[in-house]
Amino acid sequence: MENEALTVAIHGIFKDSFGSYGAPRIQDELLKRGYGASRPREARIVRANRLFAKRKRKFRVTTDSRHDYPIAPNILDRDFTVHRKNQVWVSDMTRIRTGEGWMYLTVIMDPF
Repeated sequence: MENEALTVAIHGIFKDSFGSYGAPRIQDELLKRGYGASRPREARIVRANRLFAKRKRKFRVTTDSRHDYPIAPNILDRDFTVHRKNQVWVSDMTRIRTGEGWMYLTVIMDPF
């Protein structure tokens, strides 16, 4: 019964922290709330309930704007009005992190 009450309290703390608290912070919060659980016990319950803290990733700039490469002219100048098919094509590319590595997604559209 104690483990069930502790599990409910841990879920509440995890939810209140928006998923950012891991086992050490949850342990500190449990002590503040009057629960006398040891860190290994609390960590075991956290693992059993698959409550893993979200990690903040450092922002990293991936664009090098200071280069000497030729830049393609902006022919459309954001004017996407087109009067017939296959007159203008627009595209964009992005990368998506997956469990197997990076995947690249490219979209090509005819604005007509």
